[in-house]
Amino acid sequence: MPLRRGFLGPLIKTAVFTVLVPGTVGGYTPYRLLAGAPRRGDLGACRYLGLIPIALGAAIYLWCAWNFAVTGRGTPAPIDPPKELVARGLYRWVRNPMYVGVLSAVLGQALLFGAPAIAEYAVVAFAFFHLFVLFYEEPTLAAKFGDSYARYRRAVPRWLPRRPASSPPA
Repeated sequence: MPLRRGFLGPLIKTAVFTVLVPGTVGGYTPYRLLAGAPRRGDLGACRYLGLIPIALGAAIYLWCAWNFAVTGRGTPAPIDPPKELVARGLYRWVRNPMYVGVLSAVLGQALLFGAPAIAEYAVVAFAFFHLFVLFYEEPTLAAKFGDSYARYRRAVPRWLPRRPASSPPA
């Protein structure tokens, strides 16, 4: 994919947003929940399986953030969204891969540290994400992108990935 002009500004703003928001939701808050929280019994080497969803979650988020900056010429921040509908990469499989990536990383930490409090936090975070998507993101995208977003919504599921059609829906 050739790089578009003017992507450096959105990449810098995306990096700042990533540290502040997903960094807080997916890293700092779980870290704080670990302090003094009860841990499940020793999971042995199985706990290291938590590193897989952590790594996958981080990779998912970073890939999508790159697409927002380079393809969409915007950021994940609601105050500076992409100027073009991003329906490529992981967005062909699921409409909200950034949230899926962050939740994967949080659940991976729950397993890695044997921390039920982090798993419970993931459930609360998902509920918040879902409500934010329903009541803010989807109406905003529908108003901004019209028919192309309506076609995209019909073709791509909100949360559970599905194999994409042979060509992008929007």
